[in-house]
Amino acid sequence: MRARLVLAATLIVALAGCASTPVARPSGTNDLHGSVIVFAAASLTAPFTLMKAAFEAEHPGTTITLNFAGSSDLVTQIIEGAPADVFASADTRNMARLTEVSLADAPVDFASNTLTIVVPPGNPGGIESFDDLARTGVSTVVCAPQVPCGAAAVAVEAATGVALTPVSEEFSVTDVLGKVSSRAADAGLVYVTDALAAGSAVEGIAFPESAGIVNTYPIAALTDSRNPALAAAFAVWVASAPAQKILRVAGFGRP
Repeated sequence: MRARLVLAATLIVALAGCASTPVARPSGTNDLHGSVIVFAAASLTAPFTLMKAAFEAEHPGTTITLNFAGSSDLVTQIIEGAPADVFASADTRNMARLTEVSLADAPVDFASNTLTIVVPPGNPGGIESFDDLARTGVSTVVCAPQVPCGAAAVAVEAATGVALTPVSEEFSVTDVLGKVSSRAADAGLVYVTDALAAGSAVEGIAFPESAGIVNTYPIAALTDSRNPALAAAFAVWVASAPAQKILRVAGFGRP
């Protein structure tokens, strides 16, 4: 537990350092102004909050408004006409739902993530492996299949031949973490980055089967953006070195 607390504290300090590090302003971007609304997967909450601060500091006169939720929910909102300028998805499948109907520009992959098991502090269910999640008497929470973290869980089940019977299917990793940290479930499946960001609220248990199931994160400006120049600039910036540093510290892999 002490190691987890130290890791969480280190993450907070490191992320704060990333956000405050001065970055050179690219030429040709001084004319950026106004605001954009960024719809981003719930698993991006910590790094994108810091990216917002870093981008606004680099581009005075701009405002980035963030909206976090499950990727599938965000896509539905965009299709139904919710105001948004940029979409960052936790998988390529949900991004394709927008590009296929010409609601998003060509996406850029900017990060990757894998699943891990989370349990309440003390691991009352005695979980040690992915197989344990299917054990009789173990209450497991996962993301719904249409959500990227849920699709990844289904892929792990298929790869291992282990069928889970979850007590609940949630629409974001945040909700899964909430069920586990409140001890409403013995275990849950979330991204490695979410377990890291949760600190001492949960304990993470890595399992080797997750290594072959990698979610790629794409970002794109939306074609109906009210500020297309700023939307495109932010989407490109997320793949830049300063933004990538924030993502690496938060535990995300390269795309």
